[in-house]
Amino acid sequence: MTVPSAEVVTGRRWVVLAILCASLLLVSVDATVLHMALPALSQDLRPTATSQLWIIAVYSLVAAPLLLAFGTLGDRYGRRRILVLGYVVFGLASLACAWAPSVAVLIAARAGLGAGGAMIMPATLSLLRQAFPDRAERQVAIGIWSGVAGSGAVLGPLLGGFLVETFSWHAAFLINVPVMVVAIPLTYWLIRESADPPDGPWDVLSAVLAALGVVAVAFAIKQTPHGGTMFVLGPLAGLLGCLLLVAFVRRQRKLPVPLLDVTLFRNRAFSVAVGSVLLVMTSLVGLGLLFAQYLQLVLALQPMQAALRLLFVMVAAVVGSIVAGPLLQRLGNRRATVAGFVVGAAALTSAAAGLTVTENLWLLGPVLAATGFGVSVSLTAASDALLAAAPAEQAGAAAAVEETAYELGAGLGVTILGSVATLIYTASLPGTASQARDGLTEATAAAAGLPPEASAQLLELARAAFVTGMRAALVAGAVLFVLATIAAARALPESEEPR
Repeated sequence: MTVPSAEVVTGRRWVVLAILCASLLLVSVDATVLHMALPALSQDLRPTATSQLWIIAVYSLVAAPLLLAFGTLGDRYGRRRILVLGYVVFGLASLACAWAPSVAVLIAARAGLGAGGAMIMPATLSLLRQAFPDRAERQVAIGIWSGVAGSGAVLGPLLGGFLVETFSWHAAFLINVPVMVVAIPLTYWLIRESADPPDGPWDVLSAVLAALGVVAVAFAIKQTPHGGTMFVLGPLAGLLGCLLLVAFVRRQRKLPVPLLDVTLFRNRAFSVAVGSVLLVMTSLVGLGLLFAQYLQLVLALQPMQAALRLLFVMVAAVVGSIVAGPLLQRLGNRRATVAGFVVGAAALTSAAAGLTVTENLWLLGPVLAATGFGVSVSLTAASDALLAAAPAEQAGAAAAVEETAYELGAGLGVTILGSVATLIYTASLPGTASQARDGLTEATAAAAGLPPEASAQLLELARAAFVTGMRAALVAGAVLFVLATIAAARALPESEEPR
């Protein structure tokens, strides 16, 4: 029996949006909150270099493969039910992270956070469709949702830096708990259950194929750049993941009731929307990590000072999320998408042309703000096109596909743009600076043990090489935005123009 579509208590759908966005923000923030908190955490738990990578990576490595499973379970058994379960898991895992007595326990608890996040992320977007049946209102709501989703990765280092300096690294996890405690009763009070169960059973094998395929691809994206045995195991895992995903697609075509209706990808608006999300997150997260290193290691700013510079991105993303809905209604989806990509490409090109080893807020501020604004508008247009293209009974599955693109895009950003920056950085160093070849962090550590004059010379060479590498990464990001602009302009259908 089909459960009625979600209804929101009259006049309170915007409160529902606030609750969904608050929980989504914490889920997004947790992907990057440890970028600033990891040094303090490492002083207490003493993780190895490999363990540090796993503390960071296990969150998205667990979340990405589970998104489709929980998105489709929500469609079938109740989106509110899965959302609340996600709140519980996320809250308990946050407590476990905060009081983890060892590195192994922390990694396991971070995996629990990823599982909770995988329940929350697709549910928030699919419930928006039910809470805002009017598309004009839904575009405004999705704009705010996209701004929160896009700025969360940027806010993570800012929040992490503030909490570590004010309290301790434990607070980076404990902050999640009160939000989850408040969200559970409010969700039961404001949102009725929503589900669109198909006639056939939920296909476990399809869920397993999709999960294993995505985790193998995500593992390859995140681990291959670390070299060593991963340089061989990573590509092998990626190949295996692709084969599993091919098997998943073939199975969906044969099933009378597929887990995911793969014919959705024949809809150009849906496919371009998914590709847009993948591209935007590739650029945003990859360049966000490089900017965080630039601010701290090149400009020598303290964590909070560096994090405050990133407020340009977050504030602009918030502004973009507010105006994105009216822009979509005025310009149409295709023009709004193209406009967001053009703004992002122009910002990255300007940064590539003018970035130096000394701070110039007149350049840095507008670049970060324009990037945040362009990303916010693009994500809003992509989410709107994706939800509009998917039928109601596939809302959770469609949202899960988008969120999977988020996670894989984030991994690709660090891998592709980080690799470009590292390659150019190493090539730009003279032979006399061999101590700095492993990276700017290692160069800073090596310089600390040298006489003052030699230390200053090594840091100068390393910082100049880092800026050269970062410029190359910015150019690569701008090229990706240009390609996306062309694809959106050519592929998005005329029917998405203003009505």
